[in-house]
Amino acid sequence: LVLKEDGKPEIHFRLGNRLGHGRRGPVYRALNLNTGQMMAVKRIQLEELQVEHAISLLREVDVVKRLSHPNIVNYESVVRDTDSLSIVMKYGDNDSLAQTLKAFGNFNELLAARYIIPILKGLHYLHSNDIVHGDIQVENILTNNLNGTVKLTGFGLAFNLPALDSEKANWMAPEIIELQSPPSTKSDIWSLGCTIIEMVTGHPPYCEIEDDLSVMFRIVDDETIPLPEGCSSSLRDLLTQCFNKDPAKRPDAELFSEHQWLQKNW
Repeated sequence: LVLKEDGKPEIHFRLGNRLGHGRRGPVYRALNLNTGQMMAVKRIQLEELQVEHAISLLREVDVVKRLSHPNIVNYESVVRDTDSLSIVMKYGDNDSLAQTLKAFGNFNELLAARYIIPILKGLHYLHSNDIVHGDIQVENILTNNLNGTVKLTGFGLAFNLPALDSEKANWMAPEIIELQSPPSTKSDIWSLGCTIIEMVTGHPPYCEIEDDLSVMFRIVDDETIPLPEGCSSSLRDLLTQCFNKDPAKRPDAELFSEHQWLQKNW
């Protein structure tokens, strides 16, 4: 993989093992052959997209790569060739919350809240810049092993493209499933509620159901998402707000951060 920018020397990357698979494409660890720095590269196949969707994607990349915030992973550069787009991001000494949950089990409410507060700061910054994350879950939340910094990754990148990603069904808002609207700031709040459940129980909602279509049916048909047994009344109140079937009645990221559950655990 070769990065060419006007007035700058070429940068060569060698792709390594796959770190995961986010929206629209896999993410690989990559070695900068010029400096030895470890990076992450997300690859998106443009040939699989209609022309107007590819144009939309490229426009959004131009916006996203200008963003900078301590609680989001910054996009360093973009490499485009005839059939793919490669987005280069800092990798660093990070683990995802998915890895942490797998290694240590579910979190108590205090620890979950400590993670959610910086996530909300990053999410509020994205939403303030008209960027919808579109894929909030523990796999897309990174923690630095050296200083504990929490960062959102996997955000943006053609959130308005069609087709449901059934692998992410457990985190999807009902209006997305019913194709009433594209992903929005308020569907991000629904997904964040699912992520809190994932933190305090170790699993997303409806994890006991193997069939993705059945999960989608339950999300749409149930009056509310099943809440964790034994959770505090303040967490129950927060999650109930997150899972309001009317997106307009869900809190935004800024209002979310003022909720008593977060305030008392900070």
